Amino acid sequence: MKLLYMSAIIAASAAVAGCKSVEMMDQISSADLQQKNHKNALLEKSTNKHGVESFESLTVNDYREAIVRGIEEQKAELQAIIKNPEAPTFENTVAALDQSGKALDRASSTFYPLTSSNSTAEYRDLSKEVQPLLSAHSDDIFMNDELFQRVKKVYDDASSAELTHEQQKVLEKIYKQFERNGANLNDADKEKLRELNQKISGLQLQFSNNLLHETNNTFVTVDNVKDLEGLSEADIQRAAAMAKEQGQEGKYMFNMQRASCNPVLQYCKNRELRRQVYNAYCNRGNAGNEYDNKAICAELVQLRLDRARLMGFKNCASQILDTRMAKTPEAVYNLLDQIWTPAVAKANEELADIREEMKKDGLDCEPEGWDYRYYLERARTNKFQFDERELSEYLEINNVLKGVFYTANRLYGVTFKDVTAELPAYDATANAWEVYDRDSTLLAVFYSDYYPRDGKRAGAWCTSFRGQSYEDGKRVEPVVVNVCSMTPPSADRPALQTVDNVTTMFHEFGHALHAFMRDVHYENVSSVERDFVELPSQINEHWAFEPEVLDVYAKHYKTGAALPKALLDKYEACSQYGQGFATVEYLAASLVDMDLHVLESIPENFNVMSYEEQKLAERGIPRQIQPRYRVTNFSHTMGGGYTAGYYSYIWAEVLDADGFEAFKETGDIFNQEVAGKFRRYVLTPGGIDDGMTMYRNFRGSEPKIDALLKNRGLK
Repeated sequence: MKLLYMSAIIAASAAVAGCKSVEMMDQISSADLQQKNHKNALLEKSTNKHGVESFESLTVNDYREAIVRGIEEQKAELQAIIKNPEAPTFENTVAALDQSGKALDRASSTFYPLTSSNSTAEYRDLSKEVQPLLSAHSDDIFMNDELFQRVKKVYDDASSAELTHEQQKVLEKIYKQFERNGANLNDADKEKLRELNQKISGLQLQFSNNLLHETNNTFVTVDNVKDLEGLSEADIQRAAAMAKEQGQEGKYMFNMQRASCNPVLQYCKNRELRRQVYNAYCNRGNAGNEYDNKAICAELVQLRLDRARLMGFKNCASQILDTRMAKTPEAVYNLLDQIWTPAVAKANEELADIREEMKKDGLDCEPEGWDYRYYLERARTNKFQFDERELSEYLEINNVLKGVFYTANRLYGVTFKDVTAELPAYDATANAWEVYDRDSTLLAVFYSDYYPRDGKRAGAWCTSFRGQSYEDGKRVEPVVVNVCSMTPPSADRPALQTVDNVTTMFHEFGHALHAFMRDVHYENVSSVERDFVELPSQINEHWAFEPEVLDVYAKHYKTGAALPKALLDKYEACSQYGQGFATVEYLAASLVDMDLHVLESIPENFNVMSYEEQKLAERGIPRQIQPRYRVTNFSHTMGGGYTAGYYSYIWAEVLDADGFEAFKETGDIFNQEVAGKFRRYVLTPGGIDDGMTMYRNFRGSEPKIDALLKNRGLK
């Protein structure tokens, strides 16, 4: 059973207020689930190649039925463990628990990735419907005293058992999961915890559904093409196509997907249009409409604090960080504060450049937030004679993917075969690949899903329809997905990408490599600490713009010509320009995430937006810079998953910057000895060891912050 993954499933779900799980189970009875003349593919062994699910044939009722039956099946499995007359052992209790719930894992792992990439009203309704069942089921496991006592017996006797290192870690993780999920609480407190879990998971999905709507359905409309001066013809065509889709043919529309609104903020001369787009983007979830998230966020902060106190912690952050590399809020603040001061200083230098550019346009006023990206881009162009759009002409998405694959091949010997036509598709725009290891054995199945669409939430992520496992002693390959919202093709141009998009492709593929190469025998050691999980993704970014890799993929979309050295030199010269802004907006979000979750009491009528503004003003943030995500659209923390954990990216960047130095020190960025050590000690072990142990095994020492500051131009 994926005990760690179960909490992520619940975090991605929503509850109907006041709905009781037992009543829901009665309502979703077996009789209700029967469908005439229709076979539920999730209840039968897949006959597709590599056992990939038949996405195209699955209905909402199929997912409902599979989830409910999966819960029922796991309950029976758990009862068998509890009623086993033999004394508790690792095999009959811990391993049996670890391997339970495969049917539920299968149904959930198929359904929940689609709620983020292919969301529909029906999927969202089903999430609300089954959330109370999943939350109650998780609580039933962790608060079952008979089950816990069997696990505890194995844990207490571990010193006399002959367990492998991996088995010892499985036992430790499962035991601590029980402890941290209420196993030692009295009955009254267990009931309180159940109620809190239900409320929190319900509010998290309500937040996420609101944000999905606000991102995809908040539009800024322009009547006249003359108001779009500075945008590329491709961006204008996409805006016209969006307007046509919305019944506004002849006009131009922008929604709050980054692929749509970022070009306006970076290149559009029309200051008023930039203001409208900027405010619409920053205020998603803060518009006072039916999708407003302020009250939801305030309630989440309170409920999370209540849960932490119930579990014996002084605040939410302390509870969460207890299982992370950082361990304490103080360690997180120590890191963030080291970077904040030089980042703000760099941002203020950039603002001086922005003021000079504004004066050229006759604007003798202070810059605003909607001026930052536009004039920073102009300043960069003037300082370095570099226009990113010129570089983008060499960054066609299919060629970039060749560069991603080339890097993986050079580092780890893996190869890729396009099997899109042979495997079921969960969306027509996604492509499928077989991933082969150096010895030609099948390592994984990979789906690449790169274009924005209705129903896909903003951002980029890596997920799995099936994790790596073992069955009957044979390794079962994972089915891994990279989901992004990259710049799509236009009428006259292919999908040309920005530098950020290329970096994102390499980043998410780093996560995919981690999933491909994981090789563990138990579900409960498949995960690593949240602040370690970004190491494989972020270190992979370092190869994206290395000249040797660019030689492979950076070809002009018209001529096929290689990227000119002069253009690359310009890019490298200015690559750190703008890091003041980028670092401050990231750190601001990380600090607000921590500030909300170190609170030990919540004021009455708590206004999360006022609190955000107050805390950042106290730290001296330039008023022109907003956090990368404001609280009401901060899905990482309010949607769950990265609660009190958004700092993880910069924590892992200390590791990845220091780790890439291991390659550079050899003079060969594809050094096979270093790559082999990274695979062996970081990519393969899952969570068999803690993150710092894995890093030290790879690097030989703990990381230093120097390389991060140097890479960001802050030192």
